Amino acid sequence: MFGGSQPDARVASDGEPGSFVEGSILRIAMNNFLTYELAVVNPGANLNMIVGANGTGKSSIVCAICLGLAGKTALLGRGDKIGLFVKRGCSRGSIEIELYKNGRNVVINREISTENLSQWTLNGKSCSQKVVEEEVKALQIQVSNLCQFLPQEKVGEFAKMSRIELLEATEKSVGPPEMYTYHCELKNFRGRERELENTVNEKAAFLERAKQKNESNKLDMNRYYEKKRHLDMIELLEKKKPWVEFEAVRKEHESVKTEREEVKKRLSSLKQTHGPMLKKIQLINNQLEPIEAQIKTKTIDIKEAARKCKARRDQLDRKQKEIDDIKQALNLKHTEKVDEEKRIANTKTIIDDLQKELATVGEQPDVAPRIDAISVELRGHQEERARLDGEKSDIRREKDNMIAESKMFTRRLNDMNNMMKAKEDKLKFRHKDTFTAIQWLRQNRQLFSGNVHEPMLLVLNVKDPRFAKYVETHIAFNDLRGFLFEKREDMEAFMKEVRDKLKLRVNSILAPAVSCANKQPSRPIESLKRFGFYSYLREMFDAPTDVVSYLCYQYNVHDVPVGTAQTKAMINKVIEEPYLKLIYTAEERYVVKKSIYSNQVSTNNSQLRPSKFLTISVDAEEKGQVEQQIQNCERKIKDLDERLAGLRENFSTLEGRDNELRNEKKGLVEQKGKKRQLEQKIATKLGSLQQIEKNRVDLKKLEEDTKTKIGAVNAQKVAMMVEVMEQIKLRASLSMLKVHLTLQTLGLTAEKTHLEGSCKDRQAELRTLEDAFTRLDTKKNQLHERCKGLMRSAQTICNMGAAGTVPAELKVAFSTLPDTMEELDALLNEECSRAEGFTGIRENVVEEYNRREVEIQHLEKELGDQSEALNTYRMNMSEAKERWLNPLRTLICQINERFGEYFRSMQCVGEVDLHSEKEEEYDKYGIRIRVKFHNSTELHELTAHHQSGGERSVSTMLYLMALQELNRCPFRVVDEINQGMDPINERRVFNIVVRTACKETTSQYFFITPKLLQDLQYAEEMTVLCIHNGPQMLSPGDWDEKAFLRRIARRKKRTKPE
Repeated sequence: MFGGSQPDARVASDGEPGSFVEGSILRIAMNNFLTYELAVVNPGANLNMIVGANGTGKSSIVCAICLGLAGKTALLGRGDKIGLFVKRGCSRGSIEIELYKNGRNVVINREISTENLSQWTLNGKSCSQKVVEEEVKALQIQVSNLCQFLPQEKVGEFAKMSRIELLEATEKSVGPPEMYTYHCELKNFRGRERELENTVNEKAAFLERAKQKNESNKLDMNRYYEKKRHLDMIELLEKKKPWVEFEAVRKEHESVKTEREEVKKRLSSLKQTHGPMLKKIQLINNQLEPIEAQIKTKTIDIKEAARKCKARRDQLDRKQKEIDDIKQALNLKHTEKVDEEKRIANTKTIIDDLQKELATVGEQPDVAPRIDAISVELRGHQEERARLDGEKSDIRREKDNMIAESKMFTRRLNDMNNMMKAKEDKLKFRHKDTFTAIQWLRQNRQLFSGNVHEPMLLVLNVKDPRFAKYVETHIAFNDLRGFLFEKREDMEAFMKEVRDKLKLRVNSILAPAVSCANKQPSRPIESLKRFGFYSYLREMFDAPTDVVSYLCYQYNVHDVPVGTAQTKAMINKVIEEPYLKLIYTAEERYVVKKSIYSNQVSTNNSQLRPSKFLTISVDAEEKGQVEQQIQNCERKIKDLDERLAGLRENFSTLEGRDNELRNEKKGLVEQKGKKRQLEQKIATKLGSLQQIEKNRVDLKKLEEDTKTKIGAVNAQKVAMMVEVMEQIKLRASLSMLKVHLTLQTLGLTAEKTHLEGSCKDRQAELRTLEDAFTRLDTKKNQLHERCKGLMRSAQTICNMGAAGTVPAELKVAFSTLPDTMEELDALLNEECSRAEGFTGIRENVVEEYNRREVEIQHLEKELGDQSEALNTYRMNMSEAKERWLNPLRTLICQINERFGEYFRSMQCVGEVDLHSEKEEEYDKYGIRIRVKFHNSTELHELTAHHQSGGERSVSTMLYLMALQELNRCPFRVVDEINQGMDPINERRVFNIVVRTACKETTSQYFFITPKLLQDLQYAEEMTVLCIHNGPQMLSPGDWDEKAFLRRIARRKKRTKPE
């Protein structure tokens, strides 16, 4: 179809339009798309085998189908941006797909650019992606469904699908259009049914509680009404009580008012007869006032003279005391003189005694040499102790340094352990089964004979956090969380315990038999620095030798270079280097493929994502060194403690010897110094005696000085006595004047007393009447105010206005009650006692009872309505369940029948069933695939971990073939699923694919593979699309199919025998 260096896609046989299912692909045209510059593919109506070597462009056709039918880039597992699918060196590309449809085919065109923009046309008219998605959905095409569209990068994910996901994908792929809709409705119905059930149960429980509550409240309500009757009586008594009290006070007020008027009349009559006598008494009072003023003045002058006289007498007393002090001082000197004579006599006696003792002390032997020897030995011991103290101080300093160093290393080790704990926490959050398996391994490591390494997420230590994204991108996550084993028997034993018994989903890896840890790169990194490469991946991390060996063997980390932004800028030159298969730039990953036919280079690049796990790193070698340092520090500290103990023992021995020497020296010194001590004591006493005699008191001189001082003080006393006599004379004259004035006052006072005595009786009677009038007037006012207050209180209690009268009904009620306060109080106390007997009754019990009765009636109606609605809803659900579950079980039986038949043809066992823990939990329904490839094993569910890669591929392919015959989707795509199968299984699967996909009742099928086994059986309905590329290929415009067929015919004639 096309030549030059472009790829070639040829149609081996064309299906008739009538044999195509609606939605089948008739044509795929690609322009500047991945490896293609221009290519057109015309698939057949049945099985389409797309065959070609790696790198020729097979998967590019799968990408074109997905992206041309509005699929997401994430479905392909390649680049995450649409611009990455434009052919390198071009700015724009396009995909055009023609789909079969009764009446008129559907042509979808998508133009893409390196700016990640897309333009859509549908049947030649511009449209949005939404319109294309709706058209594709109407044709029952589901490129996001792994049961219909399984690209190469997603083959492994099929086995990872959960039962629920597999059921939904199967329903969408081969079930009737309404089956998945019914399933979704049932899940929603079940949720609504739970809500209705909960609502009905809650309302029924609430209704029962309300009834029980009201039944228990009936007695409270009766007691409430009984109490209310007593309270009403109390209220009525309280209302009458102020009226009775008001009437009593009003009567008292009238009585007091009458008595007050009578006292007022008597008081007025007495005041008229008492006036003249009071005026005469007032005249005498006026005469007495000036005389009493003069007496007061004279009294003040007399007091002043007495004060001055007393002051002079006080001065005389002080002078007398001064004379007494002088005499006392002289007497003290006399006493000191006597004591001085006694001390002199005693000192002389002591000196005589000491001289006698000195005379009795004989000659003693010379002890000085022994004292000197002891002193020398003590100095030696002191020097030794100083040396020991210095050595102890040095050891303590060294010990303190060791302790500080040990603490520093301990903190460093704790930091490393905390970092390891953070890595374990991340792993526990991301994959709990792996974390649980790690805990089991740490407890049971003795069960294994070889090395067993924990997951690489924990043992890999990236040297720089910036390198983490390269390592984490390069190594598959399943390997990062996998346990690596040195011996196969250890791995099998581990998987049997952890996976089969504990049911944990874990991965295991076997290290290469021959270590690859020391493999060298194909070229030294120095030769790549011109492209911006600075390191190989292996140099970016530390790990155990077995782990490094596996990574070199499986991922070639020793030969994958990492570059910078310079590498990205030079990428066109870099990918031309023949030895670079996989490289990293600063932010991207590049996979370089080279065609074995044309030597044309194609690349696939993807953006690096930030690291999630390996940014936290702990250097295992450094951690071991830190632990060794801590042990060394502890050992040195122990040695230093032992040395300190020895030094303390030596120090204690020296202390004991020093005490013995000091005691001996003390005795010798005392023996040597006794005579000298006596001589010193005698000399001291003689000095004291001389000092006492030198300071003797002169009594004669002191007596003369005393007489002189006393004479001076007596002269001052004489002058003071003269002043005292003058003040006494002045005081006597003033007293005579005061006596004269006092006599005048006595005459007037006697007359006043006579007058006052005459009117005393009348004054007492007047005061009594005034007091009585005041008291009665005050009481009248108080009673008046009290009447008004009691009236207001009574009116307020009876809800009357200021000028209102007692209501008629109250008057009738009051008439039945007592009219005295004593009787009212007695009856009130009785009613209060009865009311207080009703305790524990809430005020709102009646209101609650009535309100709850209304609620109960409302709840009974609601409960009946909702119970009826729930029963109706369950009937509808039962009908919906029959519409969904019966066809689904039939569908699963058909799939199981075909799946089991395919497996039996391969001498294996396979089953497909509908699995659900609870029949009514529709969101838990799922498809369970169980397979057995060996007679010695049991049926196991198909998972991403239990079966090998080839077994998963066979199971996936046969399940898809079981779906193929049920044929609801227009086409299926499977990309390179036969990779990893052994030749026997691959041949069996191929025969099943051909036999199934070439039936007239099946839909279109695309099977992509890079190679086929020899001597396979083919069918006429197959279309084989051979993908070629190379420098001698024709361009699509130069390809002439008819000329090609004529040449083939001529060649056959020439080779035909005569």
